[in-house]
Amino acid sequence: MITSPQNTKLKEVRKLTRRDARERTSRFAAEGEDLIAAADAAGWQALERYVTPGSGLDGVLVEPEILAKVSGLGSGTRVIAVYEQRWAARATGPVCVALWGVGDPGNVGTVLRGALAFGVASVALGPGCADPYSPKAVRASMGAVFAMPIAHVAEVRELPAPTIALEARKGEPLSGPMAGTLVIGAERDGLPSDVVAACARTAHIPIAGDSLNAAMAATVGLYEMTRAV
Repeated sequence: MITSPQNTKLKEVRKLTRRDARERTSRFAAEGEDLIAAADAAGWQALERYVTPGSGLDGVLVEPEILAKVSGLGSGTRVIAVYEQRWAARATGPVCVALWGVGDPGNVGTVLRGALAFGVASVALGPGCADPYSPKAVRASMGAVFAMPIAHVAEVRELPAPTIALEARKGEPLSGPMAGTLVIGAERDGLPSDVVAACARTAHIPIAGDSLNAAMAATVGLYEMTRAV
């Protein structure tokens, strides 16, 4: 049983809260029984798994107060596991959602969750997006990070066609069902002009207020794209 906070393995797990450490190792950590169960259900094999005594879970035993110091949850956790990151070679359809400049990891994780709920084929992350394997994004995904193919893209032409730029009060109202890629920017800045110009068309979600954040816009947009007639 691990009883020291100076344990080398646990120090490495703690470092995975930093993006540079995740990029260097191509690993990430997930904590909590629900997330670990989602990983197991999706067939992800943990590289390392740390559990508290009496949890009934398989893994290396760690004293609860020691594991709590590694945990990013205020209440601590009974299990933390480390996984290899997985990246899809390309974004695929028939329906895809692409994010551009969405820097909030909570929004990125929530978009993954919505994409899984609506049966989307893949999620594409353009420049300036938060890391989907950051602790906040992994938690917000509620396990969808283990089930959704995620791809990096640099240009709109890498996305499944047709591409639809979602812009507030511009273009036609978004109306589905339809195939293609819904392209969404950050709440404050929206999509860059060159990205909008590269898309096949522009659409908006009719709302009474000023705006929706990226995750809410993606949820509504994906519902519209995948709804039954």
